[in-house]
Amino acid sequence: MSTLERLLAEEAQRFIATHPESARLGSAARRHWLNGVPMHWMADWGTPHPLFVREAAGAALIDVDGCEYADFCLGDSGALFGHSPPPVAAALAAQAARGLTCMLPPARSAEVGAMLAARFSLPYWQVTQSASDANRSVLRWARALTGRGKVLLFQGCYHGSVDETLLRLRGGVTVAREGGIGAPFDQAAAGVVVEFNDLAALDRALATGDIAAVLYEPVMTNIGMVLPEPGFLAALSGRARAAAALLIVDETHTLSSGLGGYCAEHGLDADFWVCGKAIAGGFPCAVFGFTAEVEARMQQVLSTRAAGHSGMGTTLAANPLAIECLAAALAELHTAPNHARMTAGAIRLEQALIARFARRRLDWHVARVGARIEFGFGPAPRNGSMAEAAMRPQFEHALHLYLLNRGVLVTPFHNMMLVSPVTTAAQIDLLLTTLDAALDAFGLAAQNA
Repeated sequence: MSTLERLLAEEAQRFIATHPESARLGSAARRHWLNGVPMHWMADWGTPHPLFVREAAGAALIDVDGCEYADFCLGDSGALFGHSPPPVAAALAAQAARGLTCMLPPARSAEVGAMLAARFSLPYWQVTQSASDANRSVLRWARALTGRGKVLLFQGCYHGSVDETLLRLRGGVTVAREGGIGAPFDQAAAGVVVEFNDLAALDRALATGDIAAVLYEPVMTNIGMVLPEPGFLAALSGRARAAAALLIVDETHTLSSGLGGYCAEHGLDADFWVCGKAIAGGFPCAVFGFTAEVEARMQQVLSTRAAGHSGMGTTLAANPLAIECLAAALAELHTAPNHARMTAGAIRLEQALIARFARRRLDWHVARVGARIEFGFGPAPRNGSMAEAAMRPQFEHALHLYLLNRGVLVTPFHNMMLVSPVTTAAQIDLLLTTLDAALDAFGLAAQNA
């Protein structure tokens, strides 16, 4: 048994010993839930059995065994502004007695539309329940507006559970992403994947003339973090426009960049702008915004469309609860002071991580976008394939479990950490000291995993 395997086994036993109530609930849940959880991602933390949560508030969680955690995962961005932020909790409680869902526009719809337009600089909006739903709708509109069939994506992208986006680049060929279940059609026929930061590949893909839209994250966030090279996103915009392809920017994970997201921080434009997760303070809600030109083209499509279901929309979307939570979040969470606090804490964490890795002579890199931080192995990657090749899954699994066992949560899928407006200096210190202890414990395993 290697050092890493031994340490992983020890951490698994430690988890089992300290979480008996979670183990009991996990056993009971398996009688009625697939793999013992109501949503399968909840079993992806690498723990011997699921970890059941009793409550979450601010930037902390308490599990059913009474263990408390400094939470740097924050629902994988859903709780970017903290768990149950008071303005959203109050809005939720106030609206709950006045109606949950009506399939009619809530009274504050016009007001909230104006708030979205002011905050994110696009005039027209629609609300969905998740960013996956928003991306699905936007891709339908892109095909309808352009008469073209394909979406262009970047290797390692993540845009939710949208079939057209579950693609990877393998050996220079676009293929369905590994692990998919029951795809309804040949996904590889619906899109083309190129490497991030590769303008030559982008040009070749756009030259085919069949690309309806380029859907991208301004920073790749689900294959580790891959930052855009200087000038890449501006060049991407120009090339897409020249090829008459629509630009869709998915800011679900880059909302942490600053007030208004990455586009506002860096002066980027978009035909469509998509955001979910934290947009309404963690309440299930997503939005997509679009330009006046796009809206005019939409009206043309609608004027010639036969009556019938559009293939977009769900009954519960834009319900009164969502609109009230969205209003509260836009007014009181998406603020300059909040983002300033988040970014200041993230900079402190970033600098401390860089110093620790340098002191230990670890060839690791740290990437930060606003309040979002991630570390990876080796030099910073310039595309998704490089990021994927540098991953060390077994070591990361062991590291995450070590941190969890000592009261620190980071995102289980990769080494992502978020700093919320309510994350405390003590919580950041706990993360740093626990990481130091982990690196001491793993020693050679950290360098040879």
